[in-house]
Amino acid sequence: MLRGQSSFSHHALKWSAYFIGLLIMSLGIVLIIKANLGASPWDVFHIGLYKQLGLTIGSWSIIVGFFILFVSSLLLKRLPQIGAFLNMIFVGIFIDMYMMIPFFGTPSSLTGKIIMLLTGVIVNGYGMGIYISSRVGAGPRDSLMLALTELTKWKVQYIRTGIEIIVLSIGWILGGPVFWGTIVYSVAIGYAVGFTLPQCQRVFDELKGRLDKSPEIKANHFSS
Repeated sequence: MLRGQSSFSHHALKWSAYFIGLLIMSLGIVLIIKANLGASPWDVFHIGLYKQLGLTIGSWSIIVGFFILFVSSLLLKRLPQIGAFLNMIFVGIFIDMYMMIPFFGTPSSLTGKIIMLLTGVIVNGYGMGIYISSRVGAGPRDSLMLALTELTKWKVQYIRTGIEIIVLSIGWILGGPVFWGTIVYSVAIGYAVGFTLPQCQRVFDELKGRLDKSPEIKANHFSS
């Protein structure tokens, strides 16, 4: 019974962290878009596809995510975790959900736009750190980042920055919104993830460790 309770608690912790991370990450993405100072490179790409072919930004996030997940699986020669597929679907849904909030608009002042942009980068970084730390499965874009990091042994911030620059170039050609905020994001996100991921992982592992100790305490209580 105690083992069953412990297993349930671990699964509840993992999936709670996972979906909370996706919600936070998606909020960061939309904050950057709504700041109107240039979208993140991936969203420059998604918005460019939206302008050229229709659908929604979230829909293109899902479609592109599926393709990238396939490439990541080929690089690592293993199937992705179920969390990667859920990420592909729910991030697109969450993006469209936030985009439809009527009072969630672009600030009128440049200062407000800058604050929204920088907040978006930080929120995005922490969202990524939280959901990756759950070890349920990195999303398509982060799976590619982690796959290239594993294969090249380069630092995650270098890999992430390189990916962002390549995607940005393609998105710009498609007509996606590129401005100086895009450059800020491309440079800053790799360092943000390099900081938030280890931090979130430590917090998650500490919470998991407390759950591991909890059944032992209960068992000692009942046996005394």
